[in-house]
Amino acid sequence: MTFNDKFADVREAFIDSIGVLLKQIATLFGYPQNPGMKVSGVPLTGIEDRLTDARNLVDSLPLRKVPYPPIQRPETLTEMLFGTVPKVEPIPRVIYESTQDGYYNFYIENYRNIFFLPNWLSEFLQVRFNFCLDISYLEVFREILFLVIFGYAQLVSLRIALSWFISINPYTVPWIYLVAMIDWTEEAMMGVVPTIAGLNLTGTIVSILLGRFADSMNHLVFTMPFLPSEGQPAKALINEELREVLVFRYLPILWYRYPIPNEIREYWYNQRPDILKYMQKAYQNLDIQFLPDGVVEESNRTQWKEGITQLTEQTFLPTKEHFSTQILADTNFEQVGELQKSISFFTETIHDSFLQSFEKLG
Repeated sequence: MTFNDKFADVREAFIDSIGVLLKQIATLFGYPQNPGMKVSGVPLTGIEDRLTDARNLVDSLPLRKVPYPPIQRPETLTEMLFGTVPKVEPIPRVIYESTQDGYYNFYIENYRNIFFLPNWLSEFLQVRFNFCLDISYLEVFREILFLVIFGYAQLVSLRIALSWFISINPYTVPWIYLVAMIDWTEEAMMGVVPTIAGLNLTGTIVSILLGRFADSMNHLVFTMPFLPSEGQPAKALINEELREVLVFRYLPILWYRYPIPNEIREYWYNQRPDILKYMQKAYQNLDIQFLPDGVVEESNRTQWKEGITQLTEQTFLPTKEHFSTQILADTNFEQVGELQKSISFFTETIHDSFLQSFEKLG
């Protein structure tokens, strides 16, 4: 039996003991007669079945294994002499377009050890910082964070190796800078990590934790413009093999809760009218603005000008039909024509003043 098998047995025993403890605590509150707060419209057995199915699905998923530290694969002479820069190996997103599902669909392979940002954090990044379709800044930030953690883990390893050389005084230059950067972790964890056989294991444990955290960057998935909870389990044929995937498709929920970013709508209107036509047809029953703000404002301005023009013409521009028969009988047509010219001049003046006022407001 290997060490991992022994550790697995200890882990299962610990989980079982926690389960027994929770059941004993729950009996004080009437368990199992008191099943807790019920969900309206869904029976308790249905919720238990869903949880069981979700648990079985997670247990059946494979583990994604990425080597850490990253394998060195030099491609140039410089990389061969000085080494390659460690890089994150994220899960690839397969983007596809469909007239049924939409134009911003993608799916990823589903693994047991992948994780996502919380819904509230993903929504905050998309709404406040506009990380919607272009997530290059998030990917760069992940790369930098990975490099920082990896570099600090290497310094911790160097500090551990330095402690074995008793001929080197670590409190002299330049080693004192390394001590100042690393030994604060030992002071913070003092009294928590035990000393075994006279050896301080703080550096080793910190190195393991940093390695786990850096490796988790490989399994972090960004789901923009969707929320992580919008993923739907499905199956897809990948490399002639049927695998479990998570599919993100249809209309992102944030595009319904909040206005779609204007630059995306301008891109649809100017370069991809097929996407704009699909959105307007597929989601015509929803109160969503798919046209750019400039187009909508120009349309409103044109309608307003046409309404003002019609109003002024109907109000201030009389014809022969507006004059009474008595006036026409007592006045010759030359006088009527002069009167119409005066009224027309007055109408155009008012009309121009309306348009100038509207332009100042706009």
